[in-house]
Amino acid sequence: MSLNFFQRKCQEPAINHVVFGLCDDENGGKAYTNTDDTSKWIATVKNESQKQVVFTAIDKCVLLDNEYEGRGRCDAMLTTIDELYLVELKNQSPPWQSHAIEQLASTIQFLRDTHNINAYKKRKAFACNKKRDKFAVLDNEFNKSFFRATTFRIDVQAEIVIV
Repeated sequence: MSLNFFQRKCQEPAINHVVFGLCDDENGGKAYTNTDDTSKWIATVKNESQKQVVFTAIDKCVLLDNEYEGRGRCDAMLTTIDELYLVELKNQSPPWQSHAIEQLASTIQFLRDTHNINAYKKRKAFACNKKRDKFAVLDNEFNKSFFRATTFRIDVQAEIVIV
């Protein structure tokens, strides 16, 4: 497997805004960041310390639609010097969580099969939805088993805090 999750052609220039959004127009294009049109935002990134954050499009760039058929992939990755966040963006009514979590788990496996990610001390997977459920609670046992299997924490919410 020769995937490169850190290829420059799939990355936007580093962004250090305090608040910005993650978007997916669901028109066949890849996900992207946005700083001025909150109506497009599926997830909100809060970056109070104004770290340099690199956005990488995973779906439709690192992994193209015709590659690895049957294997899910998430929309994007956010990285800082020591943080790595995988993000799945949805604009769907329930049920959507299990599919989003499967896409994140599959992407984590692709990533771990092709890169040493131990330098990233904080690793988290986010399932984000513009059409939020009233309550997005993951069972504590599920959280633990997901972490044991992937070394990533999992969160179902549309706010990503860079620490």
